[in-house]
Amino acid sequence: MDQTPSGRSAEGRHVPVLLDTSVRLLAPALQEPGAIHLDATLGMGGHASAVLRAAPQSRLVGIDRDPQALVLARERLDRDGVGERATLVHATYDQIPEVLEDLGLPGAHGVMMDLGLSSFQIDTTDRGFSYAVDAPLDMRMDPSSDGPTAADLLRDLPEAELARILRDLGDERFAKRIARRLVEQRQEAPLTRSGELVELLERAIPAASKASGGHPAKRTFQALRIAVNEELEILTSAIESALDCLHLDGRIVVESYHSGEDRLVKTAFTRRTRSSAPPGFPVELEEHKPTFTPLVRGALQADDEERDTNPRAASVRLRALTRTRPDQGAH
Repeated sequence: MDQTPSGRSAEGRHVPVLLDTSVRLLAPALQEPGAIHLDATLGMGGHASAVLRAAPQSRLVGIDRDPQALVLARERLDRDGVGERATLVHATYDQIPEVLEDLGLPGAHGVMMDLGLSSFQIDTTDRGFSYAVDAPLDMRMDPSSDGPTAADLLRDLPEAELARILRDLGDERFAKRIARRLVEQRQEAPLTRSGELVELLERAIPAASKASGGHPAKRTFQALRIAVNEELEILTSAIESALDCLHLDGRIVVESYHSGEDRLVKTAFTRRTRSSAPPGFPVELEEHKPTFTPLVRGALQADDEERDTNPRAASVRLRALTRTRPDQGAH
């Protein structure tokens, strides 16, 4: 059994969200021999393993920016008996076109994106993702990258930019107040550890608001993680590449956990499922017809039972499309 840093098996620690629904939506597009399933956010391989077992003639291309996650995913896929059908790649998911080209693949028949932070990363206590454990304020999903850490952002960004990040990426009501405290603090000594940040947030957020809405540090930690890893910028590019790479009758499933993520996915999906005919055009020509059709109505959420047993499912929004017409970017 592969172990997360908490000592628990990957399977025991990370329960894939809406697993049966995802497999049910993706498997019909992956039944032909050699069909390619692209899991763009592989994580510990829970979704990918289930899809490969439900589509026994398919092959997996699994992408993740976290090298430790790739090691755990490889062990899991091998243990589940599907590892020989899996090619794993260390990359960010906006590199989908380059990954497929490097492998000599013209496209994919299925694409899965399970966005946000994995339970494995929360359990990796030395990376600073969790407000529950004191650790260096890193928060890079790929610790081998040379990008800025959360500590770097807190030390270097102007007060207005810190407030914008906390407000836009964390839905933090007290963003301005927290940003002001952060700037005051760094004049004495920049924050370098998650425990120090939690203490500052405890002082900055009014007591009355701490009674509801979860831990007072939750929103700030989410906002910093998204900013450090440029998650929304990468997603904007990645979602277009994922849609473009799908073969005719191919399917894509995206699970979002943050309103900003879901908004980007919804916008991209809406554009591909609407006619491009000019308003008032009397006849919809073939080239104006939508290139994708929704597989679910709006965004699916987890039911009460799954929410009770899997905390990650509480905020999930699942959207799914199938390609119904080729376009210039399709294969």
